[in-house]
Amino acid sequence: MQLYFVRHGQSYNNALWDRARDSTDRKEDPELTDYGRRQAQIVARFLAEHNGPPPTTGDAGVQNIDTFGLTHLYTSLMIRSMDTASAIGQALNLTPVVWEDLHETGGIFLDDKETGERIGLPGKNRSYFEENYSDFILPDHLNEEGWWNRPFEPHDERVLRALRLRETLQERHGDSQDRVAVVSHGGFYNYFLAAVLQIPILSPSSFWFSLNNIAITRIDFEEGRTRIAYNNRVDFLPPALVT
Repeated sequence: MQLYFVRHGQSYNNALWDRARDSTDRKEDPELTDYGRRQAQIVARFLAEHNGPPPTTGDAGVQNIDTFGLTHLYTSLMIRSMDTASAIGQALNLTPVVWEDLHETGGIFLDDKETGERIGLPGKNRSYFEENYSDFILPDHLNEEGWWNRPFEPHDERVLRALRLRETLQERHGDSQDRVAVVSHGGFYNYFLAAVLQIPILSPSSFWFSLNNIAITRIDFEEGRTRIAYNNRVDFLPPALVT
């Protein structure tokens, strides 16, 4: 299996933090900015149309010089990820499959303005997703009460979720020639990459793998080993759209 981890395009919260280094006015489930929508369209075209000459060596092939040839597309339930996956799915003629475990760390929450406590919120419900993302494959358990509807996700649960995602991906696609794209989030990327590399995360601030908006990381699951082909790839973006 070739796995392509794609971070969503720039969101309202990303732009807020870049502008003010303050998350006071953050949204619990932010939409893409104009930059983010442009990034999503560009990465979609890149994944669909990248069709250069055949690589001259095997090592050149890991850069996807000729093609990506994606066969599967998964996304989290967060709006910024859904909208990014929508652009990719349309360009590649792939139906996005929603996978709840791809959500950002913490889940759906806002900070209490008086205490600073992070309060879990319901999130969007099934009717919302069916109305706005009718071409997506939604989880059977998604109901009208909101897909999150629980407290802020602590560190230990993130670690377990990343391990679960890695194991499930390998069960579904590990021994195949599948080329799988997942559209997810920068914070969770750290937990997932740690799970892939079998690095213990003792706390949320143990280390940080940078991942720009819309960046691509390729991980090859091969017999007996895991190979990081490339990380945080944004060379397909014009410099003004790198965020």
